[in-house]
Amino acid sequence: MKPSRVFYLHGFASSAKSTKAAYFAERLREHDIRLDCPDFNEPEFATLTLTRMIDQLGSNLANGAVTLIGSSLGGTLAILAAQKFASRIDRVVLLAPAVMFAKPGHHLLPPERIEEWKRRGALPFFHYAHGEERLLNVSFHEDSLRHDAFNAVIQQPTLVFQGLRDASVDHRTVEAFARTRPNVTLSLLDDDHQLVASLPRMWESVAPFLGLE
Repeated sequence: MKPSRVFYLHGFASSAKSTKAAYFAERLREHDIRLDCPDFNEPEFATLTLTRMIDQLGSNLANGAVTLIGSSLGGTLAILAAQKFASRIDRVVLLAPAVMFAKPGHHLLPPERIEEWKRRGALPFFHYAHGEERLLNVSFHEDSLRHDAFNAVIQQPTLVFQGLRDASVDHRTVEAFARTRPNVTLSLLDDDHQLVASLPRMWESVAPFLGLE
């Protein structure tokens, strides 16, 4: 059964207008399915937290065959949401998911920069959607420690695509995440973190997964 709704969850300092979001929106449009792309930068990037992202997504979910496509930090969000809103989410697609986000050794910044973040209260991060640096409050880091995507319990059928040349997400951690979950199918690709070159290859698997072929 094809999904009633599909949500694309963008990554950190990205936007709903990313290359991958546009690609999936176009492919889904051919099957009369609209891709919903929440903007997690709203109301402002400075106050972003994972909890806010989860709540924002939850307020948009309805019962039915909902599929989540999550990229990078959006993949972390998809995993956490699949656990929290299990009855409302039917399938999950993860693109280079940051499964170890906020765990030791996998922070957004090295320890010395985390300490500076705590001292200053906010630090600038390059925001790809705006093409410039934007301040982000340390509450983003503090809140992230409350969440554990790697050990989340998700029952939904899940496709995972991970690049072997990814400098942001270690493919070995994604392999470890998938290994213990029989409902997760992992595809390792000769690509980087963006996975843009692999979009046609990914769609070959996503389309039948969504019941579109």
